[in-house]
Amino acid sequence: MSISGAAVSVSRKSERLIPDFEEDPIKWTEAIALDQLAKGDRKVIKVDGHSILLIHDQDGQIYAIGSACPHMRLPLKGGKVQDHTITCPWHHSQFDLHTGDVKEWSPWPPAIGRMLGTLSREKALPVFPTKIEQGSIWVDVGSE
Repeated sequence: MSISGAAVSVSRKSERLIPDFEEDPIKWTEAIALDQLAKGDRKVIKVDGHSILLIHDQDGQIYAIGSACPHMRLPLKGGKVQDHTITCPWHHSQFDLHTGDVKEWSPWPPAIGRMLGTLSREKALPVFPTKIEQGSIWVDVGSE
């Protein structure tokens, strides 16, 4: 049995899996009203001290990611979103919007992009779980 987002402990008496939410608590915070983020829109918000970029893609998926590229901390708001990937508009680093994993690290500009990539070690993009409830977008900042 797998419980996503929670540590699991086994009770010796019943041998059943019990989620241990004290170890990995979910911290849902109401971010904005859903009607404030139309399909295709993006908005940078602050949630519990985190600067988060909300993206509502054309397929209706809502993503919450760190608003700055991990490479040089430049804003991602103008980045291209395609196939669940965001491309940094500055040095074209690419990140998976579901996991934050690096797909490409600083390939641009030609000839010096790779050198610029060495200024900062390769790092994943922070990704925050989202849910829609009561007409609002909620973000879990406790899972980063």
